[in-house]
Amino acid sequence: MTAADEQQLILQVKEGSHDAFRILVERYMKHAYNIAYGFVNDHNDAEDVAQESFVRAFQSIRSFRGDARFGTWLYRIVTNLSLNRARQKKQMARREIHSLDDAMIHRGNRLEQTGIHDVRMHIERTLHELSTLQRAVVILRHLNGMSTKQVSAILQCSEGTVKTHLHRGLKKMKSKMYFLKDELA
Repeated sequence: MTAADEQQLILQVKEGSHDAFRILVERYMKHAYNIAYGFVNDHNDAEDVAQESFVRAFQSIRSFRGDARFGTWLYRIVTNLSLNRARQKKQMARREIHSLDDAMIHRGNRLEQTGIHDVRMHIERTLHELSTLQRAVVILRHLNGMSTKQVSAILQCSEGTVKTHLHRGLKKMKSKMYFLKDELA
């Protein structure tokens, strides 16, 4: 879809066309879901966040000025809602952790099995231990394949800030997962 086609769809949506909005949803739903999943690490939550993002986008479409592409604007909504959902989950997890035995919650436990599923779970857990901004940058840049410029537009920060948080986040992940090197060899 060209930028001009997208602009035309947005104008139609602003005039009340549900069909035009459906086309935008079909175009961006998969990517919105993938971004949300990267933050919330749960399929149901990711679906909820993606759907809520489109509802909010539809409700706010009249305020969309077109300074950025629709996708950038939408991904900003997805990112904000995902961060909110992740914070809520983190708060709930903290409450649950207090009720568990300390032996069950200490970090640094080695994987008992090194199957792909276990490794992936460890990577996801490590990703969610990063700071919010570092996690956002790593997810958007590496897991969703966005450019540094796109990430900076979505997160509304400079490209230098994106690069700094990307470097720090990947460095933390590498140090937390270093033991996997020996496990998988």
